[in-house]
Amino acid sequence: MQQVGNFNPAFTAEAFGLKDLKGVSYNFEAPRLYEEALRNGEAQLAAGGPLVAETGVHTGRSPRDKFIVRDETTNKTIWWDNSNAMSREHFDMLYKDFIEHAKGKHLFAQDLYGGAEPAHRVKVRVFTELAWHSLFIRTMLIRPPVEDLRSFTADMTIIDLPSFRADSKRHGCRASSDTVIAVDFTRKIVLIGGSSYAGEMKKSVFGYLNFVLPAQKVMPMHCSANVGKNGDSALFFGLSGTGKTTLSADPDRILLGDDEHGWSRDGIFNFEGGCYAKAIKLSREAEPEIYATSERFGSVMENVVLDPLTRIPDFDDASKTENTRIAYPLDFIPNASLSGRAGHPKNIVMLTADAFGVMPPIAKLDASQAMYHFLSGYTAKVAGTEKGVTEPQATFSTCFGAPFMPRHPSVYGNMLRDLIARHHVDCWLVNTGWTGGKFGTGRRMPIRVTRRLLAAALDGSLNKASFRTDPYFGLAVPSSVPGVEPHILNPVKTWQSKSEFAETAKRLVNMFRENFVKFEPHVDAEVKDAAPAIRIAAE
Repeated sequence: MQQVGNFNPAFTAEAFGLKDLKGVSYNFEAPRLYEEALRNGEAQLAAGGPLVAETGVHTGRSPRDKFIVRDETTNKTIWWDNSNAMSREHFDMLYKDFIEHAKGKHLFAQDLYGGAEPAHRVKVRVFTELAWHSLFIRTMLIRPPVEDLRSFTADMTIIDLPSFRADSKRHGCRASSDTVIAVDFTRKIVLIGGSSYAGEMKKSVFGYLNFVLPAQKVMPMHCSANVGKNGDSALFFGLSGTGKTTLSADPDRILLGDDEHGWSRDGIFNFEGGCYAKAIKLSREAEPEIYATSERFGSVMENVVLDPLTRIPDFDDASKTENTRIAYPLDFIPNASLSGRAGHPKNIVMLTADAFGVMPPIAKLDASQAMYHFLSGYTAKVAGTEKGVTEPQATFSTCFGAPFMPRHPSVYGNMLRDLIARHHVDCWLVNTGWTGGKFGTGRRMPIRVTRRLLAAALDGSLNKASFRTDPYFGLAVPSSVPGVEPHILNPVKTWQSKSEFAETAKRLVNMFRENFVKFEPHVDAEVKDAAPAIRIAAE
C-alpha cells in the first residue's frame, strides 16, 4: 500500500483497520487536492479559482439516515426522542462492510483539530473517498502545524465513502434508503456512506463535541461569534438562512467563527478553521467579504451553477438546490481572529427569520425568556423552498440546532441560563425575516435596519432606550432607535390590515405554546411564564 504525505508512521490507516488499500494520501494541501479532484473528474474550476463540486441527490444533510449506537455509554445520556438508535451488532457489521468496501481504493486522509481551545479540542482523522471532500474538511476544521503531524494520533475517526450502499436488513438502517451516517460515541467512530454532501463530515464532529463537552462543563453552541474593538464578544444563534454568517462577518468587528463554538470557564472558542456560507442570492454589494471568497483559490463551492463558457458563478440560479454553499478558510475574511478564542460574551443574539411578519425586529430578553427562545429555536420556512410549502411554516429546532444535539435540550438550556446569569450577558431576539406582511405580501427586513439595531445592541447604547412590551410575545421592544424608522419597531404599524396582523400574531403565539409543551416538565415556572401570550389589547 502506497502511503504519501505528512503523517505519523506509527499511526497509519491500519490503526483503524483499513487494509489492502491501493494507497493513502495524508494531509495533502489545496494545490494537490485540486489536481486530484480535477484529474478524477470530481469537480470543476470556477473563474477566480474556487473548486466547484456537485453533491448529487443529497444537496443537504440526511437526518433521517443518521444513527447512534445504543450501548452503556449512550443508553441514558442520548435524547432518543430526537435520535435514531443502532445496535452494537449492526454497527459492527457496518464497520466490517466499510473496511471491505474500501479495499483496492485510494483514500485521502486529513489529521485535524475540532476546537481552538487545546484543553477541550478533539483530534480527528478523516478518511475520504473523494479528493474534494478532503479539501472541504481540511478547510472547515483546524489545521495543525506541519511539525505536529509527525506525532499525530486521533481521538476520533471519520470514514466517508459516498459509493458505499447501506443495506437496511444487514445494517439496521432505513429500509427506503441506502444512505447511512452511523455514530459510535464509545469507540469514537463515524461511518458515512451513500451521500456526497460534504457537510455530513463537519456536523459529525460538531455532534461529537456536543456529546462530550457538557461533561467537561463546556457549553457547545450552534452559533457564530465576533469580537468588538474593546474585546467585547457576541454570540449569534440561528438556524440556516437567518443570518448567522452574514451578520457575524462585520467589518467593524473581529470574526471568531460562523457556525460552531464552545463556552468554557475561560471564555468562548471556535470549533472550526473555516466558514460554510449559503451562496444563494450572494452579491458583492450586500456581503462583500463573503462574496470575495467566491473568487479565490482554496474555496470550495457546492452545487453552484457556472456559466459553461466563462465559468462565472450564477448565485441567483437555484436549479440544483436552494442550499448552494461556499466553504472557505477563516483567514479569507480580512478581520478574522487568528486564535479562534475570546473572552466571555457581553451579548447573545438569537436570530429568527419570521416569515409571518409579526415579530419585532429586535427585543431584549431576560434570562428566562432567553432560555425559552433558546429551547424553542424558532424560524420559518417560506413558500417555494421545499416541495409542498405554499405558505409560511413555523419551524422549531431546539437549541437552534436540534439535529446536532445528542443530549436532551434541557442540558444545554440550563447550561446557557447559568452562564448568562454568571457573566451578566445581555440577550436579544432579532427578526431577520419579514415586515409589513407575511412572506408574499410584506418585504424582507432591510439588512441595513438589522445591522443598525445590532450595532446599537452591541455597543450598549440600546440598553439606554425606552422599551414597550410587545402585546403578543411579551418582549421588551425599543420605542425608538436612531437611524431606524419608528414604525418598523412596531410590526403592526407596518401592516395595512390590522385585523389580519392580529390573527396572524395569535396563530404564531399558539404555535410557540404548542411546541413548548414537551419542554415544560424540564423547566421552572419562570421559563414557562416566558411563553408568548396575549397580555394586553393589540394596538
